[in-house]
Amino acid sequence: MSGTTSGEPKTIGIIAYLTLIGWIIALVMHNSNKSEHGAFHIRQSLGLIILYIIVWIVNFVLAVANIPFVGWIFFIAVLVLWILAIVGAIQGEKKPIPALGEQFQQWFKGIG
Repeated sequence: MSGTTSGEPKTIGIIAYLTLIGWIIALVMHNSNKSEHGAFHIRQSLGLIILYIIVWIVNFVLAVANIPFVGWIFFIAVLVLWILAIVGAIQGEKKPIPALGEQFQQWFKGIG
């Protein structure tokens, strides 16, 4: 599932990874100019946002259980996945993030 693109779909892909607000902006932009590239990155970004929320909750629970630093490993893992995803978007590629990217495409296939 790799390929390259340029122009507005590439911009939509990049913006999708810039926080939840960026994701919403990318979704609105995508709705006026639909492309497979934009949809791909919107789905990947939504998956990362949900994964971040889950990691945040796990980190909170671990901190309450007085195990504060283990949760940071999960945050670092999500950060690495986010970096891989945004680099792919900047390069105009459709590379799913490791481990979960294909699942994000399936779970959120109604988006885009």
